[in-house]
Amino acid sequence: MSTSNQTPSDLTQVDVTQIDVAGVKELLTQKKGRMKACLSACAGCSLCAESCFLFMGKDQDPRYMPSFKVINSLGTLYRKRGKLSQAQWEEARELVFKNCALCGRCYCPFGIDIPNMISFARTILREQGLCGIFPHSMGAPDDDYKPPLPAEDEAPQTEDTE
Repeated sequence: MSTSNQTPSDLTQVDVTQIDVAGVKELLTQKKGRMKACLSACAGCSLCAESCFLFMGKDQDPRYMPSFKVINSLGTLYRKRGKLSQAQWEEARELVFKNCALCGRCYCPFGIDIPNMISFARTILREQGLCGIFPHSMGAPDDDYKPPLPAEDEAPQTEDTE
């Protein structure tokens, strides 16, 4: 699946027939011990939430809580062994690209490396051609994306032929 020249409209649907489940399983196996230990250690206590500026800035919407993002993206990938539905792939992509700036500020009192887990989820999604684009990767709504317009001095010149 090609990711070049994607626009927000290209990012609305996932074609699950293009997902390489064997490739996803292979990636999941590479870090299985560490990632599954972190996922099982997450108590869902939400103490990480206050360290996330997106969570605080989005009226404490739970979809921006670091633990929610990890459990519902990477956690789902492990639970389903890479066999996600279209809606689950779309949710994972939104959680790790649109709802996370990967700033590294999320703090877990249990020592769970949340940024590493979200980064790993992003790697898996990128390998499948599913990725976010700025400003979506910074949590901006779809309406905020406006392609740059050429400057007036860069506009194509036409010759008058009469």
